[in-house]
Amino acid sequence: MPSTTTAPLLDARHLAKRYGTRQAVADVSLQVAPGTLLGLLGPNGAGKSTTLSMIAGLTPADGGSVTIAGQRQADDPAAARRHIGLVTQDLALHDMLSARRNLLLFGALHGLRGAALAQRADVVLAQVGLADRAGDAPATFSGGMKRRLHIACALVHDPALLLLDEPTAGVDPQSRLAIFGMLEALRAAGKALVYTTHHMEEVERLADQLVIIDHGRVVAEGTLAALRQRLPGRQRLDIALAATADEALLAAVRSLPGVHQADARPEGLALVLADSTAPDAPGLAGCAAVVLALLSARGITVQHLASQRATLEDVFIDLTGRQLRD
Repeated sequence: MPSTTTAPLLDARHLAKRYGTRQAVADVSLQVAPGTLLGLLGPNGAGKSTTLSMIAGLTPADGGSVTIAGQRQADDPAAARRHIGLVTQDLALHDMLSARRNLLLFGALHGLRGAALAQRADVVLAQVGLADRAGDAPATFSGGMKRRLHIACALVHDPALLLLDEPTAGVDPQSRLAIFGMLEALRAAGKALVYTTHHMEEVERLADQLVIIDHGRVVAEGTLAALRQRLPGRQRLDIALAATADEALLAAVRSLPGVHQADARPEGLALVLADSTAPDAPGLAGCAAVVLALLSARGITVQHLASQRATLEDVFIDLTGRQLRD
């Protein structure tokens, strides 16, 4: 992890964007140092993709500033963009061109030519594990292979900053692991990365720093350990049931003392317990006993019981709520 004195490669300050009457981004600031991966989290519609688009120079900001590698985006947008590789949610590949020709096209758009372009295409094909498929068209690729080629296209001009908007969407577990390994190698090589995803376990594994935004504003930021401290003393209680948890059961469990949060899972219930350091808190054992008594009274068989500390998902839900965002 980089020193705290390392100057940020990306310094975005107070970004804002409005679409008509809707404030998509109200006030978002991000700083990312070389050799660091920042996880950018938020519910659907929170402003993550708009923020990345403003940093990439694709969407003009209504307010705020972006500085990349010491270059103010407003002073020279083309120079700032040369430092950026953008991996969008939607694949931007030419399905009938070979993988290598896709890379040559994207490299040319970034100003690469001749031998330098050919060399970079070969380097990134190897980097994403597609060297043996260089002559094949993406139309013949699996979803995971297309995602890896999509990332390669963002890397072909060797950017210092990589912006990734849900880069593992729809990929198989093997491709996801390959992408993780690739990103970890890029971070070790000194690249700065910004990564958005709805999979909390991904940022728990990858991120050095986290920023959670909601309604276009930063609601929390810091390391994973620091964000977990927002739920001091809280623990998870996972209960596997022989029957499906319905809304009536959820409502009853949520009303119990010591239960801060209760959600249904395919296998049963996931509970977050209230702060166990509070004077009137029943504690893990006491809360578990009350929940088990309720289940027994309703004739529901418990198959398994497990506890663990609060997760990033628990922090995320606590900050942004459980209401669906479409």
